[in-house]
Amino acid sequence: MARAVWVFLLACSLGMQSFAAPDPWVATWGCGAQLTEPHNLPPLPLARHTLRQFVHVTLGGQRLRVQFSNAYGTSPVTIQIAHVALSAGRLGNGSIDPATDKALTFHGAPGVNLPPGQTVWSDPLNFNLPALTNLAITVYLGTISATTITGHPGSRTTSFIVPGNAVSAANLTDAATTPHWYLITGVDVWAPPAGKAVVVLGDSLTDGRGSTTDGNDRWPDDLARRLLTNSATTNVAVVNMGIGGNGIFGGLGPAAVKRFDRDVLDQSGVRWVLVFEGVNDIGAARQAGMATNLIAAYRGFARQAHARGLQIYGATLTPFGGSFYDSPLHEAARQTVNAWLRTNTIYDGVIDFDVAARDPAAPARLRPAYDSGDHLHLNPAGYQALANAVDLKRFAP
Repeated sequence: MARAVWVFLLACSLGMQSFAAPDPWVATWGCGAQLTEPHNLPPLPLARHTLRQFVHVTLGGQRLRVQFSNAYGTSPVTIQIAHVALSAGRLGNGSIDPATDKALTFHGAPGVNLPPGQTVWSDPLNFNLPALTNLAITVYLGTISATTITGHPGSRTTSFIVPGNAVSAANLTDAATTPHWYLITGVDVWAPPAGKAVVVLGDSLTDGRGSTTDGNDRWPDDLARRLLTNSATTNVAVVNMGIGGNGIFGGLGPAAVKRFDRDVLDQSGVRWVLVFEGVNDIGAARQAGMATNLIAAYRGFARQAHARGLQIYGATLTPFGGSFYDSPLHEAARQTVNAWLRTNTIYDGVIDFDVAARDPAAPARLRPAYDSGDHLHLNPAGYQALANAVDLKRFAP
């Protein structure tokens, strides 16, 4: 009898473990990491300097953690001190609200040494983080390479660099500025039990080429505002994993097929995936067959997402008529890809960005009111139109 009771209790214990509560961390901001190109390196050496950077979070919470990456560095990065605070006033002036300034720790220590190829999360920090707000992440750095720096060039957000330790300074007077992010790759919030994230895989159209520096008017920003002000989706974060110049198979940064796990599937709290990428692959193609290759990759993304229990949506590719990508070969490939996206059954749905952005009088071109000027990238009005094309019911319970 005693043995039977023991077996019963063991079975119950194993059953309880198999139905453990999900991790309540949810990504509220992130960016695709890459090796910073020479022309995008910081204007000053980062060693023994303070670097203040701003990110626009989506989902709010009362607890957060920050991820730092040395994924592409060839030497250690030493973070001596790291702080977070809410921004003060408009973005672009480098100011923080000192009353909100708090120190991050790493395994209880104020700093961390990050070997080449490694990433690290800060310890959880109690912090009142409102939704849709700008968070400052300020670090004082020790050792760091001057040339092999992990970053995200297409930040469309001003960063500030000053000599010495000024992590708690309300204002960084006479700072050198640069429109790039370095070292930071994620912010998570503790959002039990219902917080979820939609992660967007994309290129410069998602990264925000043509949007306003410090304006937070990329289309994923606009989508986040729609979701978080909609009563049925106030628990949904949006994580922008666009990389300018990126492709499914190549381009700048790690190819999408190589970064899909890291940048999409491994994000905290991911529930939905939205794929809007392929234009750069088509634009670089010199012969027919790219559409077939892209469709095979899209199928692979769907299988990977479904294997994780995630829903995945595909967005049709927007027009590029009149741009440097324009050719009959490339337009035929775009049309083939879009026809497949609209009719396939492996994705959980399609979002028709092509229809939202194209000129009704010339469907191979962007609507003039949405064109940033290069006939490929959209302006803020165009990005708002893409966000408006997303049916929010796809992300409701």
